Order: sequence, then structure tokens, then C-alpha cells
Amino acid sequence: MSLGLPQGNKVLVTGGAGFIGSHLCRRLLAEGYEVLCVDNFITGQKRNIKALLDDYRFEFIRHDINERLYVQVDQIYNLACPASPIHYQFDPVATVQTSVLGTINMLELARRTRARILQASTSEVYGDPEIHPQPEHYWGRVNPIGPRACYDEGKRCAETLFFDYHREHRVDIKVVRIFNTYGPNMHPKDGRVVSNFIVAALTGEPITVYGDGSQTRSLCYVDDLVGGLLKMMAQPKEFTGPVNLGNPHEITILELAETIRDLVGSRSEIVFRPLPQDDPKQRCPDITLAKTHLGWAPTVPLEVGLAKTIDYFDQLLREGTG
Repeated sequence: MSLGLPQGNKVLVTGGAGFIGSHLCRRLLAEGYEVLCVDNFITGQKRNIKALLDDYRFEFIRHDINERLYVQVDQIYNLACPASPIHYQFDPVATVQTSVLGTINMLELARRTRARILQASTSEVYGDPEIHPQPEHYWGRVNPIGPRACYDEGKRCAETLFFDYHREHRVDIKVVRIFNTYGPNMHPKDGRVVSNFIVAALTGEPITVYGDGSQTRSLCYVDDLVGGLLKMMAQPKEFTGPVNLGNPHEITILELAETIRDLVGSRSEIVFRPLPQDDPKQRCPDITLAKTHLGWAPTVPLEVGLAKTIDYFDQLLREGTG
């Protein structure tokens, strides 16, 4: 039933109960959109969208995008896929299926409804890069048979599908490559570096650093990232991407561990373990394209974003839900 809202106002977010998806749903509602949130709760969490359920413009469907979905929407943000190594390596075949079959289903939906569709790709398409920082024209250095390949190659194939549907069926596409993002609503057991370090520091457990800690990451606060997604979706049809979205400020893993420990006021010991296979030594976006075409750059300082994220995890642990 139409609510009389302007054309183009119905938005589907797959993976909408996940970390980034839940923030995107909240932001879309704040911008006046109707939001249809789809998630199968493999890694998404009900608590991430609980506060949105009372909004009449928000609708939730529990659904796996590996099965076809028949809805009428104007825009699609395809964020559905496990995104942390622990989760995507738990069932690697299912990860590939979501990136390939699930993506085909969403592209078919976009084709049927003539919706604009945005693919949440990843910096993992660059693998362990030989170029630093990574520009969008760099094709990457990925091990196609390693333990991370289910995600890396799955996302690369998803990008291929997006551009083939664009060329063959004229589907209106946008592709962004998301670099390391952090903030509230992260899964406390997702195995990512920020959540691992914060939970360890809050509980007084050892903070585990893999390798010698000299490898670098660039960390973007989730509010900045969501702003970039909205800006990309609003670009003219001719500008498809891919576009890097991330924070170009680098920090070593060891510096990050020490920063989080200091912000928490923790006495956790920092311990070192062997570096996992294919773990990238450097990961940093070249965001020239985002600045030029989107007018976008991250603005939240690392320590400000980390403090908000620490408060979130502290509350989870106090509630016994972490």
C-alpha cells in the first residue's frame, strides 16, 4: 500500500540487521525514506534494529538472499554477506553462495523493478596489495585458493556480476569498496581487530596482536562510512564506481592496541601470535575519487570514534550480552 511518499522513497537494505546495515537503516529513516530491512541473522543481530521496529516506515523481513525476493523497491543497498574472517570462514561455501547467487538474485530484483542498486564491496578485493595506498584502478593481489578466498574472490565476482548486469541489462549500479570500518553495533565476537582489542581491554584479558604489530590498517567510523554510501547512491547514473570508502589515516596494529588500552584504562598485557595466512600487511585507501566525485571524506577522529565504540561494548558487557 502506498503511503503517498515521493517516487524513489522505498529502500531495501540487505544485511540490514548487521553492523553497517543497521546504521544505514537508521540514517535512511532519518532522511525520510521507507526502509525494508532484510536479514537472515547469520551474523546480524536483532538488538541492532530493535529501536527501529516502532517506526511505521520501517519493515523487517527475515530472509536469505540466496532465495529470490519479490518486493517493489526503488533503491537497493546490498550489504548481505559475512564480513569478518571468523564468520566468513565458518562456512566458506555459503559465503561464496551469498556473494554470487545472492548477488544475482538482488541484481535480478533490480532489473525487474528498475531499482538503482549499490554493492557493498570491500577492500579485500585488493588482497595483500603491492600498491600503497590502493587506488580503484589497481586490480589487486589475491590468493584464489587461500582461506580468505571465499570472501575476497566472492566479492570480486560480485563486482563482475554488477558490471555485467550493467552492460548487458542496463541495470543502474553503484559499487563501493569499504575499508576497515568500526563503531557501535559491531558483533562482539566477530574477530575483527577493533572489537577484539576493546573486549580484551574491558575484560582485562590479554590483547592478542598477530605478527609483530607493524602491519597497518586505516579505520573509518561507521557514521562517516554511511554518509559515503548515501552520497554514492545519489550520484548521476553514469557514475558507477567502484569507489573506495575509508579513512586514509594509517595506524599500526600495535599502536591501535596501545591506544585502545589507554582509552579503556586497562592493564591488559599485549601478546604476540603468528600472522595468519594471507593477512594483508598494509591496507589504506586512496580516496581521491570519493573526494572528487562525492565530495566525501571521513571527519570523525579515531580517538573520538573509539571512545564511542568502547562505551557500546562496555554497555554490552555490563548487560551480559557481550
